[in-house]
Amino acid sequence: MAEVTVAAFRTLAISNHTEQFIISALRAANALTISLVAEVEGRVVGHIAFSPVTISDGCPNWYGLGPVSVLPEYQRQGIGKALIQDGLSRLRGLNAQGCCLVGHPGYYKRFGFKSIPGFVHEGVPKEVFQALSFDGRAPQGVVEFHEGFKADGQEKGAGGA
Repeated sequence: MAEVTVAAFRTLAISNHTEQFIISALRAANALTISLVAEVEGRVVGHIAFSPVTISDGCPNWYGLGPVSVLPEYQRQGIGKALIQDGLSRLRGLNAQGCCLVGHPGYYKRFGFKSIPGFVHEGVPKEVFQALSFDGRAPQGVVEFHEGFKADGQEKGAGGA
């Protein structure tokens, strides 16, 4: 999966190119609530991860989406969309209250994600921090993603949290 993630983010200027270390750190910390792959003819071509987040208002059962990766030659074929839809459906099946992410608003709005006033991720522009409430209740406060999101490959074991 690391190869898929590296390839998917290689040319993205907005990436700091640590996504593969994030996934490794989340896995090492047993913090991947949902981890799905997409395969074409037995080859892994996509991956998505969901992990728990903490919200300062105490709102429970919220998750962060990401990273989501699709090999460049398989992008724009609906693979990322299918991974996101499947992952969100599985979160609902776990009685999650919602999901949040940092990503392109034009892409994620098709899944119902939007900025929620009063719900923030510090240090991230409000337009790219988006959330999707499954029960209609919007959390208020600051979200913190799992410590694994700070992984940069410099940790002992190159990806441990």
